[in-house]
Amino acid sequence: MLQLVQILDIIVIFATVFTLAYLFAPYITKIYTRAPSKLDRFFNPIENFIYKIVGVDPSQAMGWKQYALATLIVNVIQMALAFCIFVFQGSLPLNPQGFPGISWHLAFMQVISFATNTNLQHYNGETTLSYLSQMAAVQFLQFTSAATGFCVAVAMIRGFVAKSKDLGNFYVDFVRSLTRLLIPLCIVSALAFVWLGIPQTLSGYTTVKTVEGAAQTILVGPVASLVSIMQFGTNGGGYYGANSAYPFQNPTPASDVLEIICMLLLPVALTFVFGQMLGKKRESIPVVFGVCAILAVNLTIAFIPNPVSVGADIETRFGGFMSTLWTVVTTSTMTGSLNSALLGMNPLTIVSALMGMFIQGGPGGKGPGLMYMIMYIVITVFIVGLMSGRTPEYLGMKITARDVKLVMTTFLIHPLIILVPTVVAYASGAVSAIGLGTDSVSFTQVLYEYTTAAANNGSDFLGASGNTLFFNISTGIVMFIGRFAPIILLLALAGSMIDRKRAPSEAAIKTDSLVFSVILVASIFILAVLTFFPFLALGPILTYFRGFTNGFG
Repeated sequence: MLQLVQILDIIVIFATVFTLAYLFAPYITKIYTRAPSKLDRFFNPIENFIYKIVGVDPSQAMGWKQYALATLIVNVIQMALAFCIFVFQGSLPLNPQGFPGISWHLAFMQVISFATNTNLQHYNGETTLSYLSQMAAVQFLQFTSAATGFCVAVAMIRGFVAKSKDLGNFYVDFVRSLTRLLIPLCIVSALAFVWLGIPQTLSGYTTVKTVEGAAQTILVGPVASLVSIMQFGTNGGGYYGANSAYPFQNPTPASDVLEIICMLLLPVALTFVFGQMLGKKRESIPVVFGVCAILAVNLTIAFIPNPVSVGADIETRFGGFMSTLWTVVTTSTMTGSLNSALLGMNPLTIVSALMGMFIQGGPGGKGPGLMYMIMYIVITVFIVGLMSGRTPEYLGMKITARDVKLVMTTFLIHPLIILVPTVVAYASGAVSAIGLGTDSVSFTQVLYEYTTAAANNGSDFLGASGNTLFFNISTGIVMFIGRFAPIILLLALAGSMIDRKRAPSEAAIKTDSLVFSVILVASIFILAVLTFFPFLALGPILTYFRGFTNGFG
């Protein structure tokens, strides 16, 4: 059981996050409402120069189809550029280690992984990618995928704003996300990480002799800058194969806590931005309450002790408590970074991690996480309306049959792209080809692989062992669908809300109340449990009751 000091640690960390997020939300709101700011004198010339270079008219408004198309075009072009860097890195500069280019199918999977904010890695970064690939492909896509997430979220919010005429301009939102939010934040945090001991250098690897006389290679590089955007952007892809369990990427308990705060800050801030952009701050209540409740439930599940375990903290650098807390946070925010091996975890911690990725809204990745919460609100309003005999309404707008079809299609895509590939992986022999069997532990590893891909999370069990033609291609397809299909469908939902008549009735459900918030959370868990429980029962739950003596080990 958790000790009092550990409970206090959780309270302090989350209180810090929610306080910072609340204070930071007005600044984010100003960025996307284009409200006048003292910073305009500095940023406007930079942004106007970018618009001029790329030929963008910042005053052009976009409907949902234009916005979705622009999102796809920008991301596909970025993937193509990164693909070339990965494949031809052996002939490109900034490669002091002389690493050759990677295979086409690994490059295919990795560019989709980084461009979709997933950062699932089927390679060990420190022994595979050059400095150019780490910076011009990996870190570049981590910035742009994070910016894309912000863009689509605020575009969806605009669809629900009263008297809104359009969803904005993707290119303007994209540029402002980078210049005014992500780049400044990451510069500050990178300096903090360097101060805490994370390396930031372009020097080649150094081989030294240990006290025992053995040779050891010191693996350094532009690590601090990558850690900043991987956590703030809820990317998760690490410089090292061991991710934040590697001492150079996460050297101290202080850096461990700071990275947790970075993961949570922007997704939580967006829950407050939602109400501020609507002009109805109380509408953030169910979203904020939902995030808190989902995190609380997942933490409770994760910290249920394994009565036959000798303690997962044997497997970790920071102890079982901080490793479990990190795992819940990284899967609840769709970040995917890890500070310990998942195979060393209590099986119920893995249940909690999977639940976070099934739900995707507690708080979820920055951007899409908020979109999923709005989706759940629409579903809940519809269900409650049916049960109470009332016409379902949200923000004074009637929920139509088309709206319900859009949100239910979005919801159903997720289990389809998880469960179908899992079955195909077993039926095709791809699972046995990498040495896994049909036991509950192996099943959990495969289920987790496709869950983390579909949820654009990126934490996984397989690592470099997943570098096969089947897993690279299948996870690449799952990540692409899991990212862009929900975005397009939910942008379509937002587009349908524009200019819709608003006439709230007295009998309408109050969506800014605590009662509705409780119903929302209950609906979310019922939907997730009914959809995925049989597969959880075959995997980590079965492992728990069979009593493996050390987590999954």
